[in-house]
Amino acid sequence: MKPINKFLLDNNIRIAENPCISPDFCLDWAELSEEIKNKGVCEYPKSVVETSSGAFTLVQGAKGDYAWKLVPSAGVNGSELMDDALEVDGIWYYPASYENLIKIKNVFQESDSGCTVFPCTDGNLSSSTLGLGARFTSLHWPGVFWAMKALGMGFTANQNSIPRELVYDVDKMLADELDSVPFPFIGTNVPEGHQGQSVQGMSQGSVVEGLKAGFHHSRLPWSFNADHQPIGGKFDIREDDLVSGCLFATYITFDLSPELSQTTVPESAEEQKAWVEANIDASLVEKVKKQVSDAGYDLEEAELMSLLCYVWPSMLKMKVREEKYRKAREAAFTTEQGRKYLRELSIDELPGLTTPQTTVIMLALCQLMDMPVDFIAPAFGFQKNMPYPDNAALEKLIQKQWDVCKFFNVSIGFHSGSGKSAENYQVMGRVTEQNLEIKTSGRYTYEMGIALHASDDANDQALWKDWFNFTVELAASGAFSDQETEKDMARSFIEDAYQTLKMEVPADLYKDTATCRAYLEQLPADPNLMFWFEYNFLYVLAADGKADKAALGDHSPAGYEQRKRFYTISEKGRLNYCRNVASYIIFLAENTGLVKKEICEAVKEKLAAYTNYSEFIAAISE
Repeated sequence: MKPINKFLLDNNIRIAENPCISPDFCLDWAELSEEIKNKGVCEYPKSVVETSSGAFTLVQGAKGDYAWKLVPSAGVNGSELMDDALEVDGIWYYPASYENLIKIKNVFQESDSGCTVFPCTDGNLSSSTLGLGARFTSLHWPGVFWAMKALGMGFTANQNSIPRELVYDVDKMLADELDSVPFPFIGTNVPEGHQGQSVQGMSQGSVVEGLKAGFHHSRLPWSFNADHQPIGGKFDIREDDLVSGCLFATYITFDLSPELSQTTVPESAEEQKAWVEANIDASLVEKVKKQVSDAGYDLEEAELMSLLCYVWPSMLKMKVREEKYRKAREAAFTTEQGRKYLRELSIDELPGLTTPQTTVIMLALCQLMDMPVDFIAPAFGFQKNMPYPDNAALEKLIQKQWDVCKFFNVSIGFHSGSGKSAENYQVMGRVTEQNLEIKTSGRYTYEMGIALHASDDANDQALWKDWFNFTVELAASGAFSDQETEKDMARSFIEDAYQTLKMEVPADLYKDTATCRAYLEQLPADPNLMFWFEYNFLYVLAADGKADKAALGDHSPAGYEQRKRFYTISEKGRLNYCRNVASYIIFLAENTGLVKKEICEAVKEKLAAYTNYSEFIAAISE
């Protein structure tokens, strides 16, 4: 038994109430095998997939473990298809292990090149999409699948930052060897994978949820973005593990920030020119010059040399990582469809706004180094969940980048894209001619709060109140931190909350921590308050729900017991959440122009009509 599965079983952390931690969706095959033999499993009839080997269906045991059921075609020996095969009355069963997920992807795609069970790169995904990441994994997927089906367009239905949000290696997690991520606004570092689930488990979870609901019958392609894949810096020694973890991603975001942040450019123009001559092939430099000129940017030689000094080391490391992603897919998957993936170049996390000159150099190098990208993410100065204040200025910023991107046939990725105004999204869609992706991962945690706040279920309300009080505690303690960034941010969140509520800030609000906490506890538990929005994601894996900094991102049983609370919400809460998720997707699709307004209006009416969760789920396969 794998160490992660033993850890989960020893601590009674089961898939039914806490999925996507292990890469496997079957923790105890011996136990599930007995349930299968005794006909004690439930079957998901909508999950059926017809292949040349026979018909596959998902089955599930009482504690949440899954298996693949195969009714074989004539002459097929089921023992050879996947690992740990079990035969019962001529029917074959296989545990839903990560290794079998790789094998069954090949079986499905060898039989059907248009298979949409797994994420892919087909349709408009390489140019026009929405990044629908969520830290709640299996809870958000029904809403995403419903929205894609209703709108008739597939999106990037699975998108998260790795290793920042997801555990890239569960063995490293068990050994307490995960790195940490600095969060200056809370004055501490939080362990990587601070949302609890593994990237491999999330990969499997998205496939399982789609199959259960029958989404694959719609034949709509969807993709999985391994976001902010860090290139260089301290990540050099871990890149093989990162590549392995992101095997099922069909859209890789190469984040050059770690390497660029430590790149030192020679000071003088003469030194820069000498460095370029010593490190970059002269013929490549000439080709870059021509590409830049053809794109309409005649850079002075000194500016070109400076930019090349700055970006070349990171581009070389991107090339190494690119080759590793390619080879990993060639080794695991047998079909061209299964091996293909999209590329995005991310330079949005560096200080300041990205210049068109930087963009043109980067895109020229990507093409000339035989790793052309589908998307690039410049920095536009976006803040999460805050509208851009000046649409005219935003249009000018985007237009400068789009002039470069259009020349290279590359779409623009808008990071920190959630919470913008309808007018902001309209500008993005219009200027880029809908050649864009908007990443909205953080939004869906907020939508969970809205869903719980609106639910009349007692358990949902208890979770909501505890969640809100957790952020009250973080805000009150942060407002008196001895770290200036934490203190300033906490106080700005608090004052924004009073502004949102149209309430006067108490004169003695900052008398001391106890006084501040008392005032905040008197505020209505409103999910639209800034301090709740900014701190909410930290609650998911906070040991025992505590606001202590040492409790955040806790991968022990105490952290996972906390995470379990979100998977035990009511069907009313789940319907609210999925409806909120779908509603926001419709809002994005309409305002960016990805889907026609009249279609969106009809879909909104349909969404509003559901009265129970099972009816909503059933509609995914209609």
